[in-house]
Amino acid sequence: MAYRILVADDEAEIREVLRLYLEKEGYEIVEAAEGTEAVRLIREEKIDLALLDIMMPGMDGYRVLRNIREENNLPVIMLSAKSSDSDKILGLDLGADDYITKPFVPLEAVARVKSNLRRFYALGAGDSGKGQDAALQVGNLRLEPDSCLLYRDGERIELTSVEFRIMKLFMENPGRVFTKQQIFEAGWEEAYMVSDNNVMVCISKLRAKLEKDGRDCIRTIRGLGYRLEKSEDSLR
Repeated sequence: MAYRILVADDEAEIREVLRLYLEKEGYEIVEAAEGTEAVRLIREEKIDLALLDIMMPGMDGYRVLRNIREENNLPVIMLSAKSSDSDKILGLDLGADDYITKPFVPLEAVARVKSNLRRFYALGAGDSGKGQDAALQVGNLRLEPDSCLLYRDGERIELTSVEFRIMKLFMENPGRVFTKQQIFEAGWEEAYMVSDNNVMVCISKLRAKLEKDGRDCIRTIRGLGYRLEKSEDSLR
């Protein structure tokens, strides 16, 4: 069954180009010209990935993204002529999985779509015949790889696909220090870019989700990277 992709952009030319290139790859395309329509389609249709323009009438891409994250867990790629780090960080902080700056090469957009679909949905691919992956337990944190769910003291914590892969890396190696490059390549499954702020933003989001009683279980090791505390006391 083909993946269904939502292309939400108020520029008809961009929607047409993305449809042309993505349909060549076998994807099914659903279009929206403004934010409110994008939200309606996501609620009513089975959407596997969303490409969202930021500057849309009715409801901008940031508001659409907030809405998606309140109700759904699917990969989201932001499209925008805004190229500053602050704009990218805002989109990523709200839960976007990727960010493409306009103008872009259509083949780059196709590659980003393929990459996000692969790393998001491949998490559960090929389970048949391989058995179930054992749950990971570190202190009061429990990660269940087959369901991609994280629990703290039995309380469920929602994770994006990138956050899941980073937590899996940490929980498979508690106490080990990982560099930004190692974290990026594990989480995004792409080559690391030195100037990239994605790791910093993602770690900040994970800390906000995991923090309890004012204590961080993900520690910054100055000049080296980050580690997950492995002692149970440090996680309580």
